Amino acid sequence: MISRLSSLSIFFPCRNEKGTITNLVFKAKEVAKALTDDFEVIVVDDCSTDGSREALVALQKSIPELRLVFHEKNRGYGGALRSGFEAATKDFVFYTDGDGQYDISELTKLAEKMDDNIDIVNGYKIKRSDSLHRIIIGLFYQRVMSWLFLLPIKDPDCDFRLMRRKIFDVINLTSDTGTICIELVKKIEMAGFKFAEIGVHHYFRIYGKSQFFNFRAVSSTLWRLIFLWCSLFLTPPVLKKNK
Repeated sequence: MISRLSSLSIFFPCRNEKGTITNLVFKAKEVAKALTDDFEVIVVDDCSTDGSREALVALQKSIPELRLVFHEKNRGYGGALRSGFEAATKDFVFYTDGDGQYDISELTKLAEKMDDNIDIVNGYKIKRSDSLHRIIIGLFYQRVMSWLFLLPIKDPDCDFRLMRRKIFDVINLTSDTGTICIELVKKIEMAGFKFAEIGVHHYFRIYGKSQFFNFRAVSSTLWRLIFLWCSLFLTPPVLKKNK
């Protein structure tokens, strides 16, 4: 069990999250201080148009640990995550979405689950707090993905993950859409890294709109996932280097 981390990067992908992102940054700093003396908080702004960027620039003046990555063109959820992983410099990397549907303080639960034999601790939603149609879509997506990709975790769309930075010296991510979550989990497993899981709470979105969970978006994503499946299972991924 690791209750204190050697160093930690926390990052949030942000796309029109002005109503939640600044509060998340403040909370992230407080949680990070409880876990390590060496940390950074990163926000990847994926071409927001609601004033998120301006709010973050102002916030950076009072939080020196805050680093900002700006996309001048929308690169999608996958593009935002890839930028976050590339920007992270510390031994451990944690990310969650900028919409405030997870409690950042529960990162401590993931840190307690991490030990010398574990490379990634993935959260799973104890109970999904969403509208009925999103719950149905989410359960369908979760079941299909677990079956299709033989995933090692129960909740692949729970974006609440603590990982060792060395993972990204080995695997190469290519997705620019929400398919990156499946690509990430499967490539980590295929590279031989070890998983642990722990339940976390999920809350109603209080600001903005979901970029993914509607029937049209999921239908489009399923087609991309077919191509991802072919690239993973018919042509084994090329690693940057051996683990």
